[in-house]
Amino acid sequence: MLKGKKIILGISGGIAAYKAAILIRLFKKAGAEVKVVVTSNALEFITRVTLESLSENKVYDKVFGEQNDYTTEHVALTDWGDAFVVAPATANIIGKLASGIADDALSTSLLAFNKKVFIAPAMNCKMWEHFAVQKNVDHLTANGIHIIEPTEGFLACGYEGRGRMEEPERIFNAVKESFHSKQSTLKGKNVLITAGPTREAIDPVRYIGNHSSGKMGYALAEELADRGARVHLVSGPVNLTVVHKNIALTKVTSADEMLEACKKHFDDCDAAIMAAAVADYRPDAFATKKIKKGGSAKDLKLHLVPTPDILAHLGKQKENRVLVGFALETDNETDNAIKKLTSKNLDFIVLNSLSEQGAGFGHNTNKITIINNKQEVSRYHLKDKREVAADIADTLEKYLNR
Repeated sequence: MLKGKKIILGISGGIAAYKAAILIRLFKKAGAEVKVVVTSNALEFITRVTLESLSENKVYDKVFGEQNDYTTEHVALTDWGDAFVVAPATANIIGKLASGIADDALSTSLLAFNKKVFIAPAMNCKMWEHFAVQKNVDHLTANGIHIIEPTEGFLACGYEGRGRMEEPERIFNAVKESFHSKQSTLKGKNVLITAGPTREAIDPVRYIGNHSSGKMGYALAEELADRGARVHLVSGPVNLTVVHKNIALTKVTSADEMLEACKKHFDDCDAAIMAAAVADYRPDAFATKKIKKGGSAKDLKLHLVPTPDILAHLGKQKENRVLVGFALETDNETDNAIKKLTSKNLDFIVLNSLSEQGAGFGHNTNKITIINNKQEVSRYHLKDKREVAADIADTLEKYLNR
């Protein structure tokens, strides 16, 4: 899958830079060509001789270096590459990319690159958890950058926590999987996907909702579109964007609006994946003016009524379509997922748990279990949501291509 591919490996200044040597070997062994671009600080942790010997190419470390083949090396390099991998990626380089700053060889090359980008962060756990870093990571994810999240463990600074760069083998596999020859396996198929939360209005200011970020549904849309499917994505309110030419986006707010959008597109689809976290209840009445705090009543009482069951509605009309649901559970997880699978007339269901660290709402990773309508169970380890999307897409293909 990587034979003949051209990989640009970016290295920024962190102790995990030594692992870049392993990553280069893995890419070369798989038949890929590798060129390395570094920050000046990266060469404090790993030598130029090591990188050039392993990659069999010159290291690019200065925008105006005398050894550059071109005066615009950052453009020539990015025209050459099929994928850009930054490992390790410090908080500094993540911030530069998120902010559009180009002031050295690595940051300038990243801004000139318009294909697949993989970022493998590595830093102190307090830095990784800082709101600014998390904001930058979310912004990059929302714009199609693949974040290979750091793991937990002992850090070079003496702390223990999340911040260790993912192992080279996992980074290599993530890149390799992205080149898997599936680009046309779903060509001609139409897939409906829902993503994100719904908001059920209380008054013009307040609403009932949930913590769904939409990341899983958007990752699924990108994955299926990459495989050639025409995707219609119905999305609740999220801070994410889509750029793939095979994805048509419909934005909605409430469960009623999401149902109407699904009904509109369901007849034309071959499969539907309901990844949205639809609010289960809404107020029975909408206050046209903001409900003021205080007044004659000390407590505000809302009478809630169920929102439409979109999944059940589609399950009754699915005929020859493949229908996939999601279940987010906190207890009796497998049993509850099987009940939903059966009652909604699904082909398979994707179960994830709020009890699993790094899974559930808001994370860039997820840990899932897939249960089919024969109640066969497949469990997967914690992965980046794009990798999870690939696992779900693999399962969907078995149904669509049988």
